[in-house]
Amino acid sequence: MATPPVNRRHHAVSLQQAAQESPTLARLTELARDSAERLEAVQPLIPEALRSAVKPGPIDATTWCLLVQSNAAAAKLRQLLPALAAHLRSQGWEISAVRLKVQINREP
Repeated sequence: MATPPVNRRHHAVSLQQAAQESPTLARLTELARDSAERLEAVQPLIPEALRSAVKPGPIDATTWCLLVQSNAAAAKLRQLLPALAAHLRSQGWEISAVRLKVQINREP
């Protein structure tokens, strides 16, 4: 007796399983992991008081974006961008620029 085909709508799959089965999702997962690794690599260069205000952002070719919680933190980090890019290049990442995007939390 043949087993009926599995209907995915009724079976949960893990994010890892979904990423493995979808090339687009696998690529996004890879980029997110790469972005997190870049942030981890530059953490020592970011002042400790600012570290919690910085999150890894998108990667677009050789440009990496950091997501920053406030304009004040972004202003301080702008001074560090050349050093961050140079450090990443010294670690083997192909990077031409690091940019910042301020993400202000809006309360409803």
